Formats: sequence, C-alpha cells, structure tokens
Amino acid sequence: MAYNTILEILGKEAEELLSHECKTISKEMLHRPGPDYIDRVFVQSNRNPQVLRSLATLFGHGRLANTGYLSILPVDQGIEHSAGASFAPNPIYFDPENIIKLAIEGGCNAVATTFGNLALMSRKYAHKIPFIVKINHNELLTYPNKYDQVLFGSVEEAWNLGAVAVGATIYFGSEESTRQIQEIAEAFERAHELGMATILWCYLRNSNFKKDGVDYHTAADLTGQANHLGVTIQADIVKQKLPTTNGGFTALKFGKTHDKVYSELTSNHPIDLCRYQVANCYMGRIGLINSGGESKGMSDKAEAIRTAIINKRAGGMGLIMGRKAFQRPMNEGVELLHAVQDVYLAKEIDLA
Repeated sequence: MAYNTILEILGKEAEELLSHECKTISKEMLHRPGPDYIDRVFVQSNRNPQVLRSLATLFGHGRLANTGYLSILPVDQGIEHSAGASFAPNPIYFDPENIIKLAIEGGCNAVATTFGNLALMSRKYAHKIPFIVKINHNELLTYPNKYDQVLFGSVEEAWNLGAVAVGATIYFGSEESTRQIQEIAEAFERAHELGMATILWCYLRNSNFKKDGVDYHTAADLTGQANHLGVTIQADIVKQKLPTTNGGFTALKFGKTHDKVYSELTSNHPIDLCRYQVANCYMGRIGLINSGGESKGMSDKAEAIRTAIINKRAGGMGLIMGRKAFQRPMNEGVELLHAVQDVYLAKEIDLA
C-alpha cells in the first residue's frame, strides 16, 4: 500500500497524526526498533543464547522480517470471549488450521493462540511460522461470570509444541493480580531457562476504574504503570491497549503519581499518550505492541492504520491484531494485515 493511500484512508486525521512532534518525551531518549534491536538491547541482558535465537526467529519472519517491528495474529478469543462470539462471524476459524493459514498468508511474524490449537497443528506448522503459546486465559463459562486469568498448561508443554515464545495476561488492579504476578513471573523465568521469549498482555481490570462516565482502563498513566510492572517480571515484549484518556490516578484518587506526568510527560495527543506507555517499557528497551481491538466492520481498516501510526510514531514495536482480521473473509483479513504492516514498512512514517 502506497504512502498516498495511507493519507487517503486517514483523511482529515492525516495532518494531526503524521505531522505531530512530541514535545513531552523526546524521541532521542528512546531505544527505537530497528534491524539491530536485539544486538543493542538483549545481547547485554541476562537472556541466554537460546532466548536470543527465539527472539531473532520472531523478528526475522514475515513481511516485517528484520525491520525490528512485529505483526502478530492473536487468536485466543475462543476462550477469552467464547468461541461462538468470536467465530460465528466467520466459522472457518473454529478450525485452528485456518488460524495459522491466515497468519502465514497475512505475512505475520508469528501466530499467538492456545495450547489446543497449536497442539493439533504443531508438526505441520511449527517450522513454518513462529508459535506463541498463550498459557493462561479468562474462561467465561462460570456463572455468574468471573474475571480471572488461570493457567491452562505448562511452559514445558509450550516448549514441546515448538513455541519460540509464551504469552500470558495479568489483570493488574484486580483482586487476583497478586497471584497472577507470582504465577507468570515464575512461568517467564522457566520460559527463559528453556530458551523461549516472553510476551505479557498488561491489561487492567477493576470495576472501580470507571468513574463519572470515563473508563480509565485505557488511561495512559494506569496502563503505563501496568507496562512498568510487566517489564519488571522480565517480559521481553509488552502488549497493551492504545491509551484513550489519562489521569486515572488523580481521578480515582489512589496509588501514587506526580504532577509532571500530566504537565510535562504527556499531553492530550494520542501519540504523546502512547509514548508514555513506551517510556514505561524502559524507554523502549522492551518493545510495546498495541492491540487492534474489536471488529466494527467497515471502519476496521482506517482504525487499524490509525493505531499502527500512533504506535510507530510513539516508539512502539508493532501491532497484535486478531478480531479485525479473522472476523471477515480470509482474503479481506490478509489485506487488512498487509495494510497495517505497510505502515511499519513506510519510510515516510517515523518517530514523532
């Protein structure tokens, strides 16, 4: 997709997103993605050579190979949102082979999905596209529904499936978060011992994070702190929702923050809000990938491109997009994935 096409799709937002210059946290302070990213950041870390090889496999696959950027297809929604809710719009994805085929045809760096999906497809595809095994989930069959991430298998089993990485979710802010932090910190330590990379879905979950009609689950200050907790337990990559607001700590009157977070380190601009998320990932030493969000139909392409531009210009490392891609015919899903990847391939789009 040509740069001019990106401009057309953005429409009136093009100027705001593509001409913005961050005056909050300077791009010069960031460890930016690039072909030499692993050498610059991880070679000096405690990650062993097997982990470095797994990271290189992840970054060296698909249309974004060796750019330092990532495009990942995540399909764990069959558990997280129920199989019916996720796959009814396109029933071919009840079959896990089609999930992997979409990731391959879509030029993704990797496919992230469940133990069950990858176990059935392991011998056929583990050597054709990097596997990321999502090791914990929130199941929605308990009545009344409860929201808790629990382990669905072992790190050893993910390794046996040929995975290059494990993924996990922590619901920071929830009553169960302390247990989840302990479980996933231990799981990530074991994954690194076995030579796999680690990816953490750093999500917030607390009904009290909504106040006066504002949902602070996507506030830059709260999600930034969730990211900081995630990198502390040695996530190699952090997945986070794009920030849509700010001031969660001050509005909810809990935790600790500083006035400069709001007066100097952030602004109302979406790229500045996302940059604060990147800053909390050790200034980009740990890559931030933002999620693509739910499918809304005709507007999906424009929304996905917008999210990719915000992430890239903020200093992020890519997009992890599922429902927008698999809840439509496969050829359209492939086209959407390519459109997002084209943002990261476009040299005209750089750090703000």
